[in-house]
Amino acid sequence: MAEEREKVVHVDGGGRGGSTAIAVVVVILLIVVLFYFFGQGLLGGGTKEIKADVDVSAPTKGSGS
Repeated sequence: MAEEREKVVHVDGGGRGGSTAIAVVVVILLIVVLFYFFGQGLLGGGTKEIKADVDVSAPTKGSGS
């Protein structure tokens, strides 16, 4: 007589692909937001024009001593 064998195959849904895609999108979105708030000056050279009114006049000779 031949023996009967029963084979059980467990198949998971494989939901890892969706969660991985969501994680990648979240990381990219976080990088874009952080760059928008903090890194805009990195690409443009990071220089800003500062206007400062400074009085550099020296006192005239012969006043006092």
